[in-house]
Amino acid sequence: MTGYTMLRNGGVGNGGQPWLLRWSSRIRLTWLSFTLFIILVFFPLIAHYYLTTIDDADDAGKRIFGPRTGNELCEVKHVQDLCRIRESVSEELLQLEAKRQELNSEIAKLNLKIEACKKSIENAKQDLLQLKNVISQTEHSYKELMAQNQPKLSLPIRLLPDKDDVTFPLPKSNRNCRLHNCFDYSRCPLTSGFPVYVYNSDDYPFGSSLDPLIKQAFEATVRTNVYVTENANIACVYIILVGEMQEPVMPKPTELEQQLHSLPYWRTDGHNHLIINLSRKSETQNFIYNISTGRAMIAQSTFYDVQYRPGFDIVVSPLVHAMSEPNFLEIPPQVPVKRKYLFSFQGEKIESLRSSLQEVRSFEEEIEGNAPADYDDRIITTLKAVQDSKLDFVLVEFTCKNQPKASLPTEWALCGERDDRLELLKLSTFALIITPGDTRLVISAGCAMRLFEALEVGAIPVVLGEQVQLPYNDVIRWNEAALIIPKPRITEVHFLLRSISDNDLLAMRRQGRFLWETYFSTSDNVFSTVLAIIRTRIQIPAAPIREETAVEIPHRSGKAAGTDPNMADNGDLDLGPVETEPPYASPKYLRNFTLTAMDIYRNWNSAPGPFHLFPYTPFDPVLPSEAKFLGSGTGFRPIGGGAGGSGKEFQAALGGNVPREQFTVVMLTYEREEVLMNSLERLNGLPYLNKVVVVWNSPKLPSEDLLWPDIGVPIMVVRTEKNSLNNRFLPWDEIETEAILSIDDDAHLRHDEIMFGFRVWREARDRIVGFPGRYHAWDIPHQSWLYNSNYSCELSMVLTGAAFFHKYYAYLYSYVMPQAIRDMVDEYINCEDIAMNFLVSHLTRKPPIKVTSRWTFRCPGCPQALSHDDSHFHERHKCINFFVKVYGYMPLLYTQFRVDSVLFKTRLPHDKTKCFKFI
Repeated sequence: MTGYTMLRNGGVGNGGQPWLLRWSSRIRLTWLSFTLFIILVFFPLIAHYYLTTIDDADDAGKRIFGPRTGNELCEVKHVQDLCRIRESVSEELLQLEAKRQELNSEIAKLNLKIEACKKSIENAKQDLLQLKNVISQTEHSYKELMAQNQPKLSLPIRLLPDKDDVTFPLPKSNRNCRLHNCFDYSRCPLTSGFPVYVYNSDDYPFGSSLDPLIKQAFEATVRTNVYVTENANIACVYIILVGEMQEPVMPKPTELEQQLHSLPYWRTDGHNHLIINLSRKSETQNFIYNISTGRAMIAQSTFYDVQYRPGFDIVVSPLVHAMSEPNFLEIPPQVPVKRKYLFSFQGEKIESLRSSLQEVRSFEEEIEGNAPADYDDRIITTLKAVQDSKLDFVLVEFTCKNQPKASLPTEWALCGERDDRLELLKLSTFALIITPGDTRLVISAGCAMRLFEALEVGAIPVVLGEQVQLPYNDVIRWNEAALIIPKPRITEVHFLLRSISDNDLLAMRRQGRFLWETYFSTSDNVFSTVLAIIRTRIQIPAAPIREETAVEIPHRSGKAAGTDPNMADNGDLDLGPVETEPPYASPKYLRNFTLTAMDIYRNWNSAPGPFHLFPYTPFDPVLPSEAKFLGSGTGFRPIGGGAGGSGKEFQAALGGNVPREQFTVVMLTYEREEVLMNSLERLNGLPYLNKVVVVWNSPKLPSEDLLWPDIGVPIMVVRTEKNSLNNRFLPWDEIETEAILSIDDDAHLRHDEIMFGFRVWREARDRIVGFPGRYHAWDIPHQSWLYNSNYSCELSMVLTGAAFFHKYYAYLYSYVMPQAIRDMVDEYINCEDIAMNFLVSHLTRKPPIKVTSRWTFRCPGCPQALSHDDSHFHERHKCINFFVKVYGYMPLLYTQFRVDSVLFKTRLPHDKTKCFKFI
């Protein structure tokens, strides 16, 4: 312990030696540190100076540490080896880079081949699917033919009449003439086309006695009629106009009879001849009664019962508008239904007038039996009592204020001038027509004139006397437009008229307006109706109505059409087969030779326009009686059983009741080539598309270098005579399908939307089926109609810028609809879609059908259309009000629903989830 302490204190106790040792150790360490510092600092400095001095020597060969060239370095053996290695590695790297690029190019080529193979596989799948569809359709077509058992027949050998016309036995009396014993059918084979030969009245002496207006109107009508022929040797019917005669120069009955018998084709008895005696005045006389007409048919406005031969002679309407078209704007509207007077009558009965019938032979000498009872006194008493009761406003006058018109015995003569009578009828809900007191006078020109005027201004005719034979009575259901009441029921007439509802009144007034416009209003309508009656009686089909000849604009095609994914991307939804066979046209005129009585009455009484021109009713498909067709690609199955009903069958079925059908796209365009090309490309791959008809509405032809897309179906570019929106609805001969999809060149529609619209139209063929909806509204402050395009819960119009309709309506729009409407469309360059909606609603009394809820279907970024003009809506307001005046009422009807798929928004099992789901 003591020793340890001493050492800590410096070793003093040991004589000072430890201290010396410590001092010598510190000396050595200091010297060593100094020596190392000198070596590490000064030696590098000296070496650096020395080396720098050597390198700066003038003799370059003596430089040791200076920089040297590559060749000098390579002189060293190992350095040369390194250089060779570097060069070898560089070459190998270059070779590897070249091989890498070559492999990359090969990989790119292989990728392209893979893509091409994939496309080939997809195309092969599509081809296989199309082949399967074609095979399936062929099988179903065969089954349909077998089920129908209706093989196609060639036309029969045409019957040709003998030049000498062998005479067949006459009936006991000419008054017993009917078609079966007084008409030569051998001159009128089914396939003859119903040729008609019209004599020139000026070639015969009686021609100078004809009323000039009637003769001029008749000749103008004959020149434009499709059935008239100049070859008398092939004629089925021969027509001669003999009246209305002018009394001062009227020939004697014997002279007229001789002139008729001397006609070159009279052939002793006048068979297959029609004698027409038109009346322009109420006092036209029945001078033909005193003439022997043999087997010739007679068409006139006055008949006695012993003269009239039902089913052989024809009662015609008076020819009031001989050389002038009726002014639709002067015709009163059909609403309001109730007018000032419940009914009205003006007339005077003059017993002293003598007819041409009585000038030759007395009526009593020709008729056996007693005269019928005369109810005229009872009628006068009853009607005056109704007027005096003041229960309703009625106007009856049995004495004319001025000189009454001439009339036949027992007939009520007309009072006043025509304009005065029309003004009274415009204020009357019903117009009384009292038939002649002599019931043996079945029709007179005076009664026919009263009927004509009542129908013209919308007064519902009330005919007192059920024995009357109204014009065209064997083909027109007059009970739909007039009331025919026996005279003994005169005391019940007031009660009966008051009991008719407003809806029935409007329906009768509308039907009367239709009959007047179609069969009474003009000379062309009267003549066409007379021919149609004869043609219908002998069961010859009508001549096809003319179609507009499409003048094609040559154009180059071949540009591969792309597919817009927004238009055609339907997921796993199969819209149907894209047709690989030639376009399939709709069957035409299948029922021409199998007309039934039902068809005849339907065409004559409720068909729009002069439907005796149209050979068939397009909305009733001809189907086998024991099979139900499900659509193209599905064939038929017996009703009440079989497979189907799931999503798969829905995809494959076209729907509707026509086994196989396509549609035609009609696209109106005007100098918007880029927009048009884009719209055409969007149609690529659209199923059931027959062809596209592009109506080029510009006088400037398309660019010569314009390349049109190839969309798999023909594209017909039609040149028009003028820029008119009415060209959209012309019945072009290139349209070979009943279904037409009218679409604007800037409309965007998906394929699934188009297909669903087509399916819906097939089940509502008489309607407009489309996409954008509009409606009309009543402007209370201005008391007028407005066109409205705002979003609403109801609609009354579907714009034809994207809509399906039947080609039948194209004929009606272009040839039957009043010309005043088409003129206004041309004036405003607007409203053609409203006009079509008016037409279809007027004919069907049904609203259009909307099938989608997309808010817009216009092309984004397309050039501005006419509809964006500020005056567009003002013009459409004017159009609606003008159209209402022409039709006489508002034909548009509201609807509050749209059409969706059957299972729309319905949760289904996985295997039944492919029904269309729109909205």
